Amino acid sequence: MRHVSLARRLFLLLVVAVIIFTAFIATAFFLDARDQLHQAAGTRTLSVSESIADSPFVVNAALGGATSDPSAVLQPYAARAGSDAGLDFITIMAPDGTRWTHPNPAEIGGKYIGSTAQALAGQAYTETTTGTLGPSVRTIVPIKDPASGRVVGMVATGVTVTNLDVALSSRIPAVVGIGVVILLLGSLGARLLERHLAAATHGYGLEQLSQLFAYYESVLHSVREGVVLVSPQRRLVIRNDQASELLGLPAAEAEATPPLLDDLDLPESLRDLLASGRTAHDEIHLTKDRMLIVNQEPAWAPSGRGTRALGSVATLRDQTEIETLGSELATMRTLSDALRSQTHEHANRLHTIVSLLELGRTGEALAFATDDLALSQALANELVVSVQEPVLAALVMGKAAQAHERGVQLDAEASGNLAAAGLEPKHLVTIVGNLLDNAIDAAAGGDAPRWAALEIHEDGAGVVIEVSDSGPGVPAEERARILQFGYSTKPHGSAGRGLGLALVRRSVEALGGTLVVAGERGAVFTVTIPARPISEQAVSAQAPTLPREGEL
Repeated sequence: MRHVSLARRLFLLLVVAVIIFTAFIATAFFLDARDQLHQAAGTRTLSVSESIADSPFVVNAALGGATSDPSAVLQPYAARAGSDAGLDFITIMAPDGTRWTHPNPAEIGGKYIGSTAQALAGQAYTETTTGTLGPSVRTIVPIKDPASGRVVGMVATGVTVTNLDVALSSRIPAVVGIGVVILLLGSLGARLLERHLAAATHGYGLEQLSQLFAYYESVLHSVREGVVLVSPQRRLVIRNDQASELLGLPAAEAEATPPLLDDLDLPESLRDLLASGRTAHDEIHLTKDRMLIVNQEPAWAPSGRGTRALGSVATLRDQTEIETLGSELATMRTLSDALRSQTHEHANRLHTIVSLLELGRTGEALAFATDDLALSQALANELVVSVQEPVLAALVMGKAAQAHERGVQLDAEASGNLAAAGLEPKHLVTIVGNLLDNAIDAAAGGDAPRWAALEIHEDGAGVVIEVSDSGPGVPAEERARILQFGYSTKPHGSAGRGLGLALVRRSVEALGGTLVVAGERGAVFTVTIPARPISEQAVSAQAPTLPREGEL
């Protein structure tokens, strides 16, 4: 039975159930018919027995008035009466049970088989017993002397009752016929059900289905990617432990019913994707503290000759740590590009100085070198001295070099102790780096003069970061949309398209700050981040950082 399919088991179960039901109904009908048949036979034999016992002819023969041999006159009488009454036998006997009549003449003179005590006591008695003719329902009554009331003989009449008679009277053939019809129809229905279940279960048995479920459950919870199944009713019906962790949801076992997507605290873009059920490949979605790569495909199940939708299956892959490493690499590349640009520029200037010295124009060479040193160190000195954050200073210097290559002048000004305000360098790099990238892009695409400006200051309650540019600005109707994931004014196919400002917004919200967009002729982005206690800074140091736009 271990290899018998579930469909075949249901078919056999239905056949057995129909057979048992038919046998139960037939038995009930048989017992009821037997009781009714015995009761009707007892009533009829009692009536005939009393009529014969009250007949003067029979009483006179029993008293010996007709002849000394009662059998001679009573045997023809009993045979005729039994035939007229439709009885199987009429036995008239002496008080000691000696038969005077019997359907089989050879039994005359023998002893009556049955109870006679009740008749000898003057009472009629009906019983079912087995005599010389087989099982029968019989009634025995006394023959009394009219003068003295003495029992002078007994009359027993009976009807043989066989199981076949009971079966025919209880309509057992009809019951069996109905059972056969039910069995045939049930078998046909079971066969159709078997085919349907065989297609649905691929011919697997219960043990195989149980093993498959155990295997799939193990795989579901052992993979490192998050896996979710969303029904067409927008319910999160299945998710593994990794998906619960990535989405910040409680374990699936703690929920009595699958939750609705609308009731879960999910990012709007991710909720819309899961609810749509559309196909998605390597889409980036941001949560409060994670970057997720989402793939999604519709789920289908066989249904008849076609298929039906079960919903959609999505996999979630955490890219936060990888992108954090990419962020650090991109920062180093920025600095490397800045050093490369500065090395190239300083090489030209050094050649100029050397040429002036070779020409003997020492004063001009010294003046040129002094002016070049003052210009190259002005921005670095301003940032390092005022901000006291070497990482931020290095970032801005690199961005300044990139801006210079694109014909954009980058001005930076910072004041206050940012470390005391609780803002860590990695947060500054994420926010400032993305805002400067957008500002330089906007300024480079605008009219001259092209410039971008950065101002950072600490006002006691927190840190204010303001980035502005000479670009075309942001219309009022688009200021909310540009902060959404996927929205961008860059050409399609651009790296990091629609991600930078969304990352900035998520980072600012994670830090409890605000981001305000203003300016129609030149954009102005103002970020305000409240100062945090030291304990919160320690916790934040362990939290993953979202990457900047250029680091994807």
